[in-house]
Amino acid sequence: MKNDLFSLRGKNILLTGGAGLVGSGFAEALYSYGANVIIGDKDRKNAETLINRTKKKNSKNKMIFKYLDITDIDSVHKCLEAIIEEFQCINVVINNAYPRNKNYGKIYEDIDIDDWRENVDMHLNSYFLVCQVFSKQMMKQGYGKIINIASIYGMRGPRFNIYEGTNMTMPAEYSAIKGGIINFTRYLASYLGPYQITANCISLGGIYDQQPNSFVENYSRNVPLGRMGNTDDFKGAIIFLSSDSSNYINGHNLVIDGGWTSS
Repeated sequence: MKNDLFSLRGKNILLTGGAGLVGSGFAEALYSYGANVIIGDKDRKNAETLINRTKKKNSKNKMIFKYLDITDIDSVHKCLEAIIEEFQCINVVINNAYPRNKNYGKIYEDIDIDDWRENVDMHLNSYFLVCQVFSKQMMKQGYGKIINIASIYGMRGPRFNIYEGTNMTMPAEYSAIKGGIINFTRYLASYLGPYQITANCISLGGIYDQQPNSFVENYSRNVPLGRMGNTDDFKGAIIFLSSDSSNYINGHNLVIDGGWTSS
């Protein structure tokens, strides 16, 4: 077992969107430090592939799949009920899912107001829903941790020149959603603190995911470390904020961007 300061033994952790690019890296890290990891996702196939790849024989901790659609209130409640039935408590909730509709990603001028509303509802409002439902259980317990995944684009305006020569853009909805998540996390920290529940968020920088070379080069020139992030770069932060070593950290936005926001 790793250093006890960051041990997650005995902790039951819900990871929404755990079957995705960033989520799978989080899941592997949390499991390796001893947590019972509940992958809350709609994608059973990818989740089970991850579980089969990660789980070790005779391990004392678990990695399991629970169907979860964070945009559906019934699904959120059923997921909580299933977790409590199996594990009796929930220690950490990590809001990592990234729901969006089929029209997401249009340039600013072409965004339809109905798409704007739907995407804000699917993402920001669903984070609220998960936090509210699971924090009520944590309030009964008298302890818990909430970690919301945000973004540097919830803190800074985009540098649109890095998208030149590609068909990519930074969706306007994303900046509004992630900015809202950061300040909502501060609200949770203040409101839930008396129940010994902490709320923090992690603002991620750009993650390499087979983007066009011109974008990768343009983005990397804006990072003091000279490169985009990868999933390994974020594992330490999720372990730290999930562990007892961060018990007095509350309302914090941990930025992991290679220095992008510093320049």
